[in-house]
Amino acid sequence: MSSIVNLPHEYLPMETQPVKEIPVGDNWLYEPKWDGFRCIAFCDGDDIDLRSKKGQPLSRYFPEVVEELKKLNAGDFVLDGELMIWQGKTPSFDDLLQRIHPAATRIRKLAEETPATYVVFDMLAEPGARRSKVLIEENLLTRRQRLEDFAKQHIKRNSRIVLSPATADIDVARDWLSSEGVELDGVIGKRTDLPYQSGNRKGAVKIKRIKTADCVIGGFRYGTNSKQVGSLLLGMYDDEGELHHVGFTSALSSSEKASLTKKLEKLATDESFTQSIPGGPSRWNQGKESPWTPIDPSLVVEVQFDHFTNGRFRHGTKILRWRPDKKPTQCTFEQLGLEPAS
Repeated sequence: MSSIVNLPHEYLPMETQPVKEIPVGDNWLYEPKWDGFRCIAFCDGDDIDLRSKKGQPLSRYFPEVVEELKKLNAGDFVLDGELMIWQGKTPSFDDLLQRIHPAATRIRKLAEETPATYVVFDMLAEPGARRSKVLIEENLLTRRQRLEDFAKQHIKRNSRIVLSPATADIDVARDWLSSEGVELDGVIGKRTDLPYQSGNRKGAVKIKRIKTADCVIGGFRYGTNSKQVGSLLLGMYDDEGELHHVGFTSALSSSEKASLTKKLEKLATDESFTQSIPGGPSRWNQGKESPWTPIDPSLVVEVQFDHFTNGRFRHGTKILRWRPDKKPTQCTFEQLGLEPAS
């Protein structure tokens, strides 16, 4: 894909900073926050390369989206968006997770039964007469206009490639956030006067309906008088790359404990957390010894929580979903707008 210059396929999407309220001002554009797999699509004619939030290939898992992008017949271009699967009008993250499967026959079957949609909200390179034009140095207003022009010309009705709505109207954004029955994960606010912010959170915020965080699993504890996992130990990275223990989750379904225990035991290692290391008596475990097993910090989960104080979750958390699309090193304190406890 040499025609798309200065934009390697490992190019990371821009990220968002969580905030409590929708920002107001002249330099903001608002979009729905979709509950799917972030995906950058590098398209060079029939050569389609879908990449995840952490730069890993996704094309083999979503062949129906690859075919839909080919049908656009638009030459060379690069889009940023979200892969979604709906059950009726409800997004299904579980169905997305089912796609990350080693068997091609299984993937083809699921692609027919639960086809994915690619919801696009940014354009990083547009088709040109001889080669694509990279847009990452253009501000958001320019990129959005080019994306809308592209959609009018190439995206047809009933396509599985869909243009995400966007608005500068704060009242519309507030309706998206508060409307009952609307299956949105929240609202995204983006600065209109900035170029594309690859790999960082500058200039984009997210306002979610619930408080969530992405965490690395750094270890686990067995259940009381059990050989199966009872709780997972959660971690976040600081700016120096140190992995801090920040809390736990024990909200594990009985049906998954046996398979999860085997998976975790295979990842057992000598050490994982490097800061706030669990293990001995503390005020969090009422002075009791609490043995645990470190694992390779390679698994990521999104958890729901109520309070985060002094560098850790005050109470136990609830697992919302596994995040194979996210790098462990992306699970930082920055996502909460906080610094680790000293």
